[in-house]
Amino acid sequence: MIGNESKPRDIKERTFAFALEIVRLCRTLDGKRGPARTLGQQLLRSGTSIGANVEEAQAGQSQADFISKYNIALKEARETIYWLRLLDASEECSDGACKTLSQEAGEIARIIGSIIVNTKKGSKKR
Repeated sequence: MIGNESKPRDIKERTFAFALEIVRLCRTLDGKRGPARTLGQQLLRSGTSIGANVEEAQAGQSQADFISKYNIALKEARETIYWLRLLDASEECSDGACKTLSQEAGEIARIIGSIIVNTKKGSKKR
């Protein structure tokens, strides 16, 4: 689990570490029956997409493309928070893993939102 002392500062590394934790959680959910498995599949898609879009943004063809990829990453982070909350509330997720990951997804979403705002501000100054 991602602890405060071990969180990468770089958003690419932080979203990669987060995706890795999502993969680990989804492995345990995949072995369950019923809704846990289906919810885990949704979580896997959205939780790993955050970092993929952050990575894609680095190779954006324009500033608009960069912002667009970060906006997608932000939407995926919010969706991930939803699936984690649902898993936690339905008691499909044990030992606080979903709450911890939901907090991390919230922090990542705030960072991504800040990157979007600052990038837009920077483009208006030009």
